[in-house]
Amino acid sequence: MSDFCLVIPCYNEELRLDVAAFERFLDATPGACLCFVNDGSRDGTGALLAGMANRHPDRALAVNLPTNAGKAEAVRHGMLRAYAWKRFGYVGYWDADLATPLDEATAMHRLAASRSGVQIVLGLRLNRLGASVHVTPHRHYAGRAFATFASLVLGLPVYDTQCGAKLVHAPMVPQLFGEPFSSRWIFDVEVLARLRNLIGVESMRTAAVEMPLQTWHGISGSKMRLSAMLRSPLELLSIARRYN
Repeated sequence: MSDFCLVIPCYNEELRLDVAAFERFLDATPGACLCFVNDGSRDGTGALLAGMANRHPDRALAVNLPTNAGKAEAVRHGMLRAYAWKRFGYVGYWDADLATPLDEATAMHRLAASRSGVQIVLGLRLNRLGASVHVTPHRHYAGRAFATFASLVLGLPVYDTQCGAKLVHAPMVPQLFGEPFSSRWIFDVEVLARLRNLIGVESMRTAAVEMPLQTWHGISGSKMRLSAMLRSPLELLSIARRYN
């Protein structure tokens, strides 16, 4: 049994995807696998992912969505496919740009496996002494405002819902990712809302763990448009109505 699998959603990543970094990760981490989801890309991303899967047939899987469905749906499909692929202890998702280096996944898995009852580990982007976390001022303040509202919606003291690095206890995957999300981009909040409704607010204080990242660097070329950012408050209200 492999220890964990990371789902990597990809949309038009042919020129950005650091294939060598992913392959180094596989070589250095025998217990890890990768599940790439080609989200209806219009460039050579599909062929790139197929090549990686062919070179590592037991460690890498390439999933193709016929049309662009958005990050939420790409992650959801990938999580369910990875869950069905092998008997993993944990299944997570990771941004393709590797703003969060892959060695943080190993640290996340180590943390999750060392604590009883942990159902989800969330990467936490916290600029502090002794860490290399570079967040632009506008991203930092926008993130703090969003996290404040997300915490109010969830009724949980969560610092960073939107970091693209998360690891989920595999038995929870069908329950957290089985149904489509109402949000295309802030589905991470829905994942936490679903888990909260399954286990209760008090249990969330130990079942959900935010892990401060040692390294995080913002990468240019984000697929999230300004219009999506402006819709986020409305989507938070929609999530509150649906899950509270």
